[in-house]
Amino acid sequence: MVAKRIIPCLDVKNGLVVKGINFEGLKEVGDAVEMGRKYSQEGADELVYLDISATNEGRNTFTELVERIADAINIPFTVGGGISSIDDASRLLDRGADKVSINSAAVMNPSLIDNIASKYGSQFVVSAIDAKMIDGKWVVTTHAGKKPTEKELYSWAKEVQERGAGEILFTSMDHDGTKSGYAVEAYKCLSEMLSIPVIASGGAGCVKDIVDVLSLGKADAALAASIFHYGEIAIRDLKLELKSNGIKVR
Repeated sequence: MVAKRIIPCLDVKNGLVVKGINFEGLKEVGDAVEMGRKYSQEGADELVYLDISATNEGRNTFTELVERIADAINIPFTVGGGISSIDDASRLLDRGADKVSINSAAVMNPSLIDNIASKYGSQFVVSAIDAKMIDGKWVVTTHAGKKPTEKELYSWAKEVQERGAGEILFTSMDHDGTKSGYAVEAYKCLSEMLSIPVIASGGAGCVKDIVDVLSLGKADAALAASIFHYGEIAIRDLKLELKSNGIKVR
């Protein structure tokens, strides 16, 4: 059995880590580099940094910050936000990012996934999908969940896999920041349908939520923010709890 991964997510705005509910009401919670160093030392398997204002503000992703993060930590990290071309991806990978996460730009220009995967390999490409339940269907959204699209979660996930994405990072916008648990059934469907790893995001509030999404939901990794940022669960303690529930972790 492949070990499950624990991945703190750091939403970044203007160089600072922020957190809200459903991407609204954002509050500053710390310095992006220092928090990354702390999580690395505490046993996180990977980190995800998302520049959540880049797409809406039309800016390139925080290239200089990525370089400082790479110098400060010794675990893999993924960077997303405002990546709309191979040049954007190249800049981040050259500065030390291990993977790039593409979301809104890939929905509008799906060939971007093919192009980055062809140049760098699928292992460098994480396809982030934000979706919310509308009229009984998982509708893919863009621009930090603000714009619904005509795409549906499962068919879009299949397409990005076929185009060369190496992982799926699915965030339920209905659960994000609520601490009410993950959308377990959706992750189970994705994990059974796809051959690439699925990262679960949105809704972690306690150890049981993470146990459920990694076991019942069959996700390959659990991503969380609030519970780590506010010290509600220490990563080492979480891993001990996961092991006691029969879940293999690193």
